[in-house]
Amino acid sequence: MEERDTAVKPHQQAYSGLFGGGLVERPRKSPQINIVPLVDVLTVLLFFFLVTMQFRQLSALNLTLPDIQTAGQSQIVESVIIAIAANGALFLNERPVTEAELREGVRILGNQSPETPVLLMADEATALRYITMVMDICRSNRLNRIRLQSR
Repeated sequence: MEERDTAVKPHQQAYSGLFGGGLVERPRKSPQINIVPLVDVLTVLLFFFLVTMQFRQLSALNLTLPDIQTAGQSQIVESVIIAIAANGALFLNERPVTEAELREGVRILGNQSPETPVLLMADEATALRYITMVMDICRSNRLNRIRLQSR
């Protein structure tokens, strides 16, 4: 029979006491990413952003509306929107119109349905004379339900 070399070699000597008798190789696990917690976190973030998002009506007009501290929420569902830019340009339902076209459009609307509410949006730098002119046009054509839009 052949004699086996049972002597501890110098490089094994340091580890033999630490691991109880020598080095043991263990197979490494392959790295994995657990998707379930990531989906949970993304769902919570998506829900948070949807709840806190403010849905605003997008408008193509570049108006800076004045801030009114006591303004409530507008309950008007279907209304005619008349906008006045800072330079006095007039818009009827976001379409640019002249004063004569506005008068004619408001006259037709007043004859067809005088109960139609009018939403008046004016830039905060608009001169008061333009706002009163539009209000007079509306009231002279039996459109008396006028609201001012603010921020």
